[in-house]
Amino acid sequence: MKIDSPRPALVQDEAVAATAPRSLPLVALAAWLLSLAVPILLVLINVRLVMSPLFVQIEYQRPGFPDDIFGFTRDDRLTYAPYAINYLIDNRDISYLGDLRFEDGSPLFNSRELRHMRDVQTVTRYAFLFGIAAGVVAFASAVTLYRARQPGILRMAFLRGALMTLLFIAVVVVLAVVGWQMFFTGFHELFFSEGTWYFLTSDTLIRLFPEQFWFDAALTIGGLTGLEALAIWWLARRAP
Repeated sequence: MKIDSPRPALVQDEAVAATAPRSLPLVALAAWLLSLAVPILLVLINVRLVMSPLFVQIEYQRPGFPDDIFGFTRDDRLTYAPYAINYLIDNRDISYLGDLRFEDGSPLFNSRELRHMRDVQTVTRYAFLFGIAAGVVAFASAVTLYRARQPGILRMAFLRGALMTLLFIAVVVVLAVVGWQMFFTGFHELFFSEGTWYFLTSDTLIRLFPEQFWFDAALTIGGLTGLEALAIWWLARRAP
């Protein structure tokens, strides 16, 4: 009686074993890229949520939001603020803001404010492009780990990304609450040229978006990001 040789299976096993070590660096890289992409995506998604007329409406109507000492009513703010948001989100030309006028014919935004808004639009554009790139990297990394049949490493990458996000948000929220002025100034010095973001209290940008608005926006972004990171952590922990 002829006994079939197990050699083909052995050859196949040897081939798998030979290729496995070469895939390990790619798997490790994909896992780290996915982890790093998680906080970037969560933060920028929530920045985009805050940059919306809905958040402006909620903020202006909440109890305790400071009134404008120069006379803007709530309706005035609700009328003018969306122009600034639409300019940033829709990538409009600066004339979209420059052509706005008060009832007496004077410009809504002065030249200093328009220059700053142009800078903000540039920062916003690059930030969201960076977010799109992070999304592509995250998707490609997750697909790589899935196709490599590494569910444990995929789960670990999400866990690590969630924990990194929670740590980052905790630091940012503490800095914002304990030293808001330092945090606010440091943010502007990081992204904008010196002197281009100083305004008078009578300027339209300050009247529409006082510091309380930005403080609330920072806490909202931090809170939403923290909750989303906790959800990812919980789901990743429960995954088989």
